Amino acid sequence: MSEEETVERPVGIARDSVSLQGDIGVPVGATGIVVFAHGSGSSRLSPRNRFVAEELRESGLGTLLMDLLTPEEEEIDARTRELRFDIDLLARRLIGAVDWLRSDAETRNLNVGCFGASTGAAAALVAAAQKPDVVKAVVSRGGRPDLATPFLPRVKAPTLLIVGGDDSPVIQMNEDAMRLLRCEKKLEIIPGATHLFEEPGKLEEVARLAADWFVRYLGLDAARAAA
Repeated sequence: MSEEETVERPVGIARDSVSLQGDIGVPVGATGIVVFAHGSGSSRLSPRNRFVAEELRESGLGTLLMDLLTPEEEEIDARTRELRFDIDLLARRLIGAVDWLRSDAETRNLNVGCFGASTGAAAALVAAAQKPDVVKAVVSRGGRPDLATPFLPRVKAPTLLIVGGDDSPVIQMNEDAMRLLRCEKKLEIIPGATHLFEEPGKLEEVARLAADWFVRYLGLDAARAAA
């Protein structure tokens, strides 16, 4: 499926008495859609997550890239760095996006997955634990699942944790999380990659792994199994 066939459109999602901005793109014939939860100090304009989103749309999945903080909150967080670690807030707003997808006419019948980066991965796992009948798959890129520790045993969605081979502290955090997860799970360590996967070819590997995982659990076969 060609990326040119998918047109993104801006959306506003109300949660916590604020309007959160997002960009949604749904290919024709999509069976699933992935919500992106951005990490520390990032936004829906993150070039890394947009790269992954393009790969997902090429694979026939819809994407919703959204800001979990308002512009005013982003300014506060840039100074204090505190809101990016407020996992309760981030997860609550991510759940708001999931609920919005289930109510929107274009997406209400699509399987939903969550892709989280850095602290956004913790929010994705909390959302999966709190919405077990809705969130069907989770992928974490360089994530901090340790920030969702109390929720990990409750996650039912198949979960893929992707970590850079040179990101030693985060590797340990993800290995610890693997022991707490009781769902179908997998840890992929990409050799030679650092936390942001900036090395040549490493982000492409992340995108391929994520697309394969989401297609497996949100794609046509998954839709038929759920029917």
